[in-house]
Parts: sequence; structure tokens; C-alpha cells
Amino acid sequence: MIPFPSNLLLFSPIPIFLIITSTQNPSTMGVKSFVEGGIASIIAGCSTHPLDLIKVRMQLQGENHATGRGGITRPPRVGPISVGMRIIRQDGFRALYSGVSATMLRQTLYSTTRMGLYDMLKTKWTDPNTGIIPLWQKITAGLIAGGIGAAVGNPADVAMVRMQADGRVPPAERRNYKSVFDAISRMVKNEGIGSLWRGSSLTVNRAMLVTASQLASYDQMKETILNRGWMKDGLGTHVTASFGAGFVAALMTNPVDVIKTRVMNMKVVAGKAPPYTGAVDCALKTIKAEGPMALYNGFIPTISRQGPFTIVLFVTLEQVLKKKGSRSRRREAIQALLCSSSSSFEVPPQLGERSRRDSSMSHTHSPVSAFTSFTGICTLIF
Repeated sequence: MIPFPSNLLLFSPIPIFLIITSTQNPSTMGVKSFVEGGIASIIAGCSTHPLDLIKVRMQLQGENHATGRGGITRPPRVGPISVGMRIIRQDGFRALYSGVSATMLRQTLYSTTRMGLYDMLKTKWTDPNTGIIPLWQKITAGLIAGGIGAAVGNPADVAMVRMQADGRVPPAERRNYKSVFDAISRMVKNEGIGSLWRGSSLTVNRAMLVTASQLASYDQMKETILNRGWMKDGLGTHVTASFGAGFVAALMTNPVDVIKTRVMNMKVVAGKAPPYTGAVDCALKTIKAEGPMALYNGFIPTISRQGPFTIVLFVTLEQVLKKKGSRSRRREAIQALLCSSSSSFEVPPQLGERSRRDSSMSHTHSPVSAFTSFTGICTLIF
């Protein structure tokens, strides 16, 4: 185990990567898991950002009633289409992408960490003989990866929620953050560094639920579809399993997400009591003023986002992994050609055979065999 300062955990996935991979086989554990998951998450996050913004606006509906500033009457409900049209009408189409820079940073920190860690833990816990990992271990891997990822990405999450919610208040009351880095710097300057982890317990709980339900259910649904022969391993299987995983994640996490959004977005004024003293207080005030179903505010845009997000996420990831597998096979063939050229003109019958490759490295390359290998490599590449 590699010792490291505990506060590094909140700023970078690299120490976590070093700890888990320090005793693992580098051929199976590496930074590729983080990169692949990060690429897929960023693409998915940016693709579904407008739906996420509409979800945040809907989750904040009726908040003045919950905090006691507007009485206890039930607020009118506005659907996702009406919310979206209102945003476009008031602030233009670009307003649907308010806070997209924060989304990119959040996905870079949070999703890169959780996807990478989940893949590494799943690989570590998979039975090497059967290639099977039980569902409960997938859920455990999701809980661990999601919790750590949320701690890493909380500052970007707070900035994203605030930038998405800014347009719902009058212009004079808006924060008007220029970018995610402007938001983070102003939060630190005006509210202290602790504000970057406001609602972090909720973020961690939500992320653990999302990761456990989303990633574990995707793996389980995909395995079930393939094992029962309903579909072949292709785009149809990936889309079906992704949509099912997105629905499960939305159903599990919406109540926590509503409370998280309200706690992160609240304005704390010096000398005045904050709107909420914590997550429990926020939940109680919300239920008292708006009823229990208020915890499912924004469920329609949540499932509308989680479905496409999960589909884009896993389909992209499957394509990245497929490309990675093709490159690995191509690289193995090239290495075998290079090694075989030192002893003969022929390509070895089994590409990548370690013993033959090792023994051939000790011989001298001839010009003709080198040319033969070169032409073979060109054939493989082009």
C-alpha cells in the first residue's frame, strides 16, 4: 500500500489509481480505464446537458414555499416542455447550455474516477476461471467508485447546479458566473473553500446510488440478454441495457437529487440564517410545503436525460473498448512480425506467441527479412 495525504483524495483520481494498481498486474489495470470512461462520460454529459438543466429548474420549483417565504400553498407545476420553451423564449437557445463548462469539468473529475475505479474493481473481483462476477460485487464496486468519484467532483457539481439555476431568478439576483473556474474562484473568495463541498454528503450518497444502480444493472442486463440469447452482442443489446440501467438509476436517485440541488443552490447571506440547516431540514421543509411527491420533481426530465445519457455513455464506451481491442490485436500482430523477421522470412503460425517472440529477439535482422516484416506491417496497418 502506498501512503499518501488524505486530502489529495478530494482533488485528483491519481492517488486512488496508484493505491489500487500498486499490487495489480499492469497489463490488466491501468489508466486506460479512466480515459475510456472519461471520454464516454464527457460526450454523454454534453449531449444531454439541456435535459439536465431543465431537470434542475424543475427540482427548484416551489422552493420558496418550502423555505417559508411564500406561504404553504401548493405551487403550480410546470412540465419539462414548458420549462424548456420558457428558457428559450426568455434567454435564447444558448441558455439551454448554461453551465456546460461545469458539466465538462464534473464529468472529467467525477465520471472519469467512478468509471475507471468501477472497471478496475470489477476486473479485480472477477473469477479468473469462469469470468463471472456476482451482482452483489458489482453493486459494491459501484458504491465504492461512486462515493470516491463524488468527493473528487463535488466542486464542479456545485458550480454546475448554480450556473444551471441562475436563469430562474430576476437578472438583478443572478450570480452571473462566466465559467466554471470563475464560479469556483468566487465561491472560495466570497463563501470560503468549504462552500465547494456544500452538499457533499448528498453528492456522495447520490453518486453511490447512481453508480451502483447504473453500472451494475447495465452489466447484469447485458449479461442476461446475451446468456438467454435474446440478442447478439451489438448496438441493440447496448441500447436496451443502457435504457434499462438509466431508468433504474433515475428511480433510485431522484429524491436525493432534489435535496442535493436545493442545498447546493441556496444563498447564504452573512448575518442571516440559511434557508436550510442541512439535508434532513431541506427534506422535511420540502415534504411539509409540497408533499412527498415533491421529492420526484423533475423525474420526467431525469429519466429523459438518464436514458439518453446512459445510452450514449455505454454505447460510446463499448465502441472505445472495441477500437481498443482491434488496436491491441493489430499491435500484437505487428510485434510478432517484427520478432519473426529476425530468424526467418515467414510469419509465425501463432501471432503473439511469447516463447517464439522472446527467442527470436536475440538474432540479427537481415535486410530481406526486415523488408518482409515491413511489408507485413504495412498490410496490417493499411
